[in-house]
Amino acid sequence: MLKNTVTLVTGGASGLGRATVERLVQQGSKVVICDLPNSKGSELSKSIGESNTLFCPVDVTSESDVQAALDATKKQFGKLDSVVNCAGIAVAFKTYNFNKKLPHKLEDFAKVINVNVIGTFNVARLSVGLIGDNDPNQDGQRGVIINTASIAGYEGQMGQTAYASSKAAIIGLTLPMARDLSSHGIRVCTIAPGLFETPLLASLPDKVRAFLAKSVPFPQRLGNPTEYAMLVQNIIENPLLNGETIRLDGALRMQP
Repeated sequence: MLKNTVTLVTGGASGLGRATVERLVQQGSKVVICDLPNSKGSELSKSIGESNTLFCPVDVTSESDVQAALDATKKQFGKLDSVVNCAGIAVAFKTYNFNKKLPHKLEDFAKVINVNVIGTFNVARLSVGLIGDNDPNQDGQRGVIINTASIAGYEGQMGQTAYASSKAAIIGLTLPMARDLSSHGIRVCTIAPGLFETPLLASLPDKVRAFLAKSVPFPQRLGNPTEYAMLVQNIIENPLLNGETIRLDGALRMQP
């Protein structure tokens, strides 16, 4: 079903985004890899095949960067069917450190909100203009936007005020955006992953990773990015999935 489709993936050079790029290409989609200029996006595009992929250096908070990627998408592939927003950052700091008498840095909080929330919205709001040019299928559908939240958006832990707030905002964005775009046949869904084998978790000590894996009820392990990519494919292919945030977490509920 993905044959002859075109998908744009932000944060596509690593982690969940990279797994999504690789799976969608395997399933027949052309994929635009959007990531920072210093990422491995260009290398990934070359390794997969430049006939099926296009790397565009993008800061998701930049209107000009995103628009340039969309222009390149239209020039290279002629259209856009789906967008998967995987770009995101995190900081860990309590609201106030009473030992050091230091409040959470406002600029750190603002940066997380700017990249995770405003960046996601920026890519979505601009992309739907190109998706809206598609001829509708028999269902009246023209395309789909898939955003990435986190279970932290529901159960944020200590030190996650910035990150959890940003992911809760993406969850809150899902239904109104789906309603906004429904008249033009564009669906919107969000995936809220639990603990996954990403570069962020890979940097942790083995003991910490083992502890985190045991906190997942079942299967008792960290998620594989390919499992996130599988859900992306499912959402693209299932026309009734709309306005919904789907937890992908092995029944994990984060503790304080």
